[in-house]
Amino acid sequence: MIKLENVSVLYNKKNLAVDDISLDVERGQFVGVIGLSGSGKSSLLKTVNLLVRPSKGNVYIQGTDIGLLRNDKLRDIRREIGFVFQDFNLVERSSVLENVLVGRLGYKSSLKSFFGLFDDTDYEIAVDALEQIGLKDKMFARTDQLSGGQKQRVAIAKTLCQKPKIILADEPVSSLDLSSAQVVMDYFKQINEKSQITIMINLHDVNLAKKYCSRIVALKDGKIFFDKEVGEIDDRELQELYEKNQQV
Repeated sequence: MIKLENVSVLYNKKNLAVDDISLDVERGQFVGVIGLSGSGKSSLLKTVNLLVRPSKGNVYIQGTDIGLLRNDKLRDIRREIGFVFQDFNLVERSSVLENVLVGRLGYKSSLKSFFGLFDDTDYEIAVDALEQIGLKDKMFARTDQLSGGQKQRVAIAKTLCQKPKIILADEPVSSLDLSSAQVVMDYFKQINEKSQITIMINLHDVNLAKKYCSRIVALKDGKIFFDKEVGEIDDRELQELYEKNQQV
């Protein structure tokens, strides 16, 4: 489903955020990416849909080198890759339903996108997405009236509106309390298991990663420190990952 081949990413045009990473993610996997701030987690995730273009290497989605795609062909691929941001990326003064419908814009012509024209099918998909994340009863509420956890669930519903095959989530629960974070992670897990949507998620909390993900990729200084199934990871590896990062 996702293949990164010798990918490097520069920041400030000279420093390596991601350093020669190769990675394969199979369809339906739930992959957690961990590591301290500055380890390259966000840059790695954003290369998957080319929000950040690699300075070296190739990115393949379902066997297609997406770095070679332009315009409509790249748009079509990105439509199948949902992205959930840490800061929700919602229009606070709009209703929950209006925010979720934004996920349908990738299926519209430029003119229809500009005027925000949606048909009955779009509304049905949006309502179904809200039902999947338990917020159907909030569809007409203003988004700024919701809690942080509810806003992140709206962001997930917006992503589901794209009908994605892949969901990328960049620290989606880092600003939430533990209870709200677990609710959000429960929904990610349900989506992964019921719809077989491939998920890559950056997490600061190692315990959440171990609880919800089936596989964990640990980054240190832009490189893969380990890539293992959850049951294969021992506490010494985790301690070494974080202690060594702290000494740099």
